[in-house]
Amino acid sequence: MLTDMGFAPAVDVDERIAATIAKDGVAVVPHFAPRGLAEALAVEARRRDTAGEFRLAGVGRGAGRVLRADIRGDRTCWLDESALAPAERCLWRALEALRLEINRATALGLFSVEAHYAIYPPGAFYRRHRDRFRDHDARVLSWILYLNEAWTQADGGALRIQLADGSARDVLPEAGTLACFLAERDHEVLRPQRERLSIAGWFRRRELR
Repeated sequence: MLTDMGFAPAVDVDERIAATIAKDGVAVVPHFAPRGLAEALAVEARRRDTAGEFRLAGVGRGAGRVLRADIRGDRTCWLDESALAPAERCLWRALEALRLEINRATALGLFSVEAHYAIYPPGAFYRRHRDRFRDHDARVLSWILYLNEAWTQADGGALRIQLADGSARDVLPEAGTLACFLAERDHEVLRPQRERLSIAGWFRRRELR
């Protein structure tokens, strides 16, 4: 059984991610999470879904949050750091180590982690958007870990990230792949042909009171 001591990426992996973020604002790492962890997280996501913990995702924040099926069609389940399953604790520890390494390599001032699961049913999508709100800039760096075994190009569902040079990069949501990018970067989720599962969130800066 996977325990919360069962996963720690090599230090050089975190260093490479941090250096790539500092240079390009985008880093994609296949096999960031071992197969056993990705499988355990997928099992936990489906357990939470069966327990009714997922909700239709909205757009906007606070009182301005609304459901817009024409913009996004996923369901999400937000995680509470004080009530994580063993597999989730494994990932959280790895993300905290990555946060510290990115802070050493950049001036981003990342202070905390937030996370949620996302399930996209076949045909669902998320139109081009940014994760940083116009009136609230606490989200600095977006991250996504994919949990889909045996995913192929024919399954669709790629993450499309807009790059600084005006081109775009498509990332297949294959199990264990981690994508990190600046939250101000435009991106979208293309329609999958089968259920698409991930755990995602943000490294945040400290909020000024």
